[in-house]
Amino acid sequence: MHILLSNDDGYLAPGLRTLYQSLKAHPEVAKVTVVAPERNRSAASNSLTLQNPLRVHKDQVEDDIFFVTGTPTDCVHLALTGLIETPIDLVISGINEGANMGDDVIYSGTVAAAMEGRFMGYPAISVSLNGDTHYDTAAQVILDLLVRLNKMPLPKDTLLNVNVPDVPYDQLQGREVTRLGSRHRAESMAKMKDPRGKTIYWIGPAGASADAGEGTDFHAISNNKVAMTPISVDLTHYAQRAEIQNWLVSTH
Repeated sequence: MHILLSNDDGYLAPGLRTLYQSLKAHPEVAKVTVVAPERNRSAASNSLTLQNPLRVHKDQVEDDIFFVTGTPTDCVHLALTGLIETPIDLVISGINEGANMGDDVIYSGTVAAAMEGRFMGYPAISVSLNGDTHYDTAAQVILDLLVRLNKMPLPKDTLLNVNVPDVPYDQLQGREVTRLGSRHRAESMAKMKDPRGKTIYWIGPAGASADAGEGTDFHAISNNKVAMTPISVDLTHYAQRAEIQNWLVSTH
């Protein structure tokens, strides 16, 4: 199995490096190629760089790690459209520092990198740790999934968003297939002055969980369970199609 590994925290991020080393040591993984941003591009979502050229550099130590002057989506797109010549079997994005649950998936560069793999026709997994300590736990969760994948591969249109509690592996309380919860609205932006007296603004932190009941990713994580959420990239609100059609007719 040849795995393409990316992220949004940058190619030097501890989560990516932990997963990279774990995958390379796995007997069922033939090759791991990293194509990741040169710096932190968190919350880049699905943005592509179209107005400027991209540069790709190779890590000075590991010859299968490449870093790109672009977004997570740029990285996966480049990798799968000619940068990496060896066929890819699976795209993994992560391990992200911090969870990507509920509304987070709209903004997340981690999820977007995996989603680009899915757009290109590959099964893809995004993985995030609900903290910044036990990356080894999240890496082991992915290794466990690889064993299952070798027995029964995921369909090529699958995007699996995995969130892992930040606890030692032996403290996990199982795995749960979940749905996305939701958050309250984001907190207010912060307005302040820079050292030269000019006004600057900081985007406020994400809101606390709102829809976090049983069956959601929030609920699973709060109970020390791995949350595994299949993500659809079809954003059509099918239930409202008839309602909108009636609205259009009634306005004439």
